Amino acid sequence: MINLAKYTKQILLQDFGIEQQQKLMQSKVLVVGAGGLGCPALLYLNAMGIGSLGLIDDDKVELSNLHRQVLYGVDDIGKLKVIVAKEKLTSQNPDTEIIVHPIRLNNQNALSIISMYDVIVDGSDNFETRYMVNDACEILCKPLVYASVSGYEAQLGVFHLLQNDISTSYRDAFPIPPKPNEIPNCNEAGILGVYPGIVGSMQAAEVVKIITGIGNPLANRILVMNFLQNQFYEIKVFPTSQYKMSSEEFLIKDYSLTCAL
Repeated sequence: MINLAKYTKQILLQDFGIEQQQKLMQSKVLVVGAGGLGCPALLYLNAMGIGSLGLIDDDKVELSNLHRQVLYGVDDIGKLKVIVAKEKLTSQNPDTEIIVHPIRLNNQNALSIISMYDVIVDGSDNFETRYMVNDACEILCKPLVYASVSGYEAQLGVFHLLQNDISTSYRDAFPIPPKPNEIPNCNEAGILGVYPGIVGSMQAAEVVKIITGIGNPLANRILVMNFLQNQFYEIKVFPTSQYKMSSEEFLIKDYSLTCAL
């Protein structure tokens, strides 16, 4: 029997009660990538009482991760991120089922893994994974909470969630994948540790809104943030095509080539 007392402060919120808490406790959320975005998303989703949390990542902890990937410490260097994360998340909230996938997500395993979950959080750091996760979520009709951080700027949005009779895709916002090295990653451009912490926490908030039905998720919208100037604005996303990839096409698609065109 789960003790609801730990969730009293959120149950007391207007429009958020025991029914919404129970929805969280019955839900399953997959976080793709246990890095700068994934760590804060995992910490807050776990603390708020998500029933099952999936983690997929095949990376090991490195020293350069520690300023932004707040689940890890110096003693964890060289260990698999998902194994360390499971241990610390279980200590934080033993009521949550933590499911680890210590593998790299690809088009051969993505559909089977993503089908197990209700909402998908994209905390990946490369375009191949973003397009692949998007396509899998579209095929499986799974809400996708997308985010990215680059330098002093970030983006946050929700796709494959019906709102006002419209559901949009990451490909509607970004139809043409960038060429290799066209957009620098954090290893090349640098990043302040606090920024993915903010954005990953915002991803967790979007997940809670989707699951519980409170508020207004960022469906069909992308919130663009410039932290250095404290400037925020929204971009509306509209459907650009009626085409929907089939699972058969997905299984043979070369995503590394897609992002090299």
